[in-house]
Amino acid sequence: MADDARLSSGADLDARRGVRIRSLVRRFGDHTVLDGVDLDIAPGEFTALLGHSGSGKSTLLRAAARLDPGVCGSSTVEVPEATAVVFQDARLLPWARVLDNVVLGLPGSRAAARERGRAALAEVGLAGKEDAWPGTLSGGEAQRAALARALVRQPGLLLLDEPFGALDALTRIRMHALLRALCARHRPAVLLVTHDVDEAVALADRVLVLDQGRFAADVDLTDRLGTSERRAHPRFAATRDALLTVLGVPAA
Repeated sequence: MADDARLSSGADLDARRGVRIRSLVRRFGDHTVLDGVDLDIAPGEFTALLGHSGSGKSTLLRAAARLDPGVCGSSTVEVPEATAVVFQDARLLPWARVLDNVVLGLPGSRAAARERGRAALAEVGLAGKEDAWPGTLSGGEAQRAALARALVRQPGLLLLDEPFGALDALTRIRMHALLRALCARHRPAVLLVTHDVDEAVALADRVLVLDQGRFAADVDLTDRLGTSERRAHPRFAATRDALLTVLGVPAA
């Protein structure tokens, strides 16, 4: 990030917000991917980000994760100090057992870290897999381990970059239920990047659509769909179709 860009965390963050981004600009050569984006995500709020390939979704997520040194200097990015990222690839170290992957880099004593790691694995349904090698896990199990690795750090901000994109349909549905339960329990601010409109509507409190560097839609789903089982709600299909229309995809 440029030297004069403002990047804050911890005590600098307004206590009423989990994330505060202002005038976020990111250019690649002459191409502007993010053009003055403003974004607030409240603590405990689950926000999903939709958009076409190349619209800047992952670029925005990388900026929120403080992984992009190329963000323009006029931008303001304020995020919780404890931030965790889950990618589409679980990114487990193949030479380390599952528990060692989960606790890698945790502060404190090794015994305390491993105790926290075991609790996190149990929470995602992987109790008994602590000593397994990553190569023996199914795709869904690997993503559960990645979630455990993120949540064991007690993040104030959880960033999810298409975490279920490589999973089969039934495993995805199970992972959706698990993720909603975990986020309800831990209450981080969440930003989910996805291409899947149904996934966004099923999971999020709020859905944003990114187009040509700016938000083309901002839909509050807590008012429209409540917090119960989303797919069974009478307005699920209507909300999905409205978002597809914004994305330029005609409803069937």
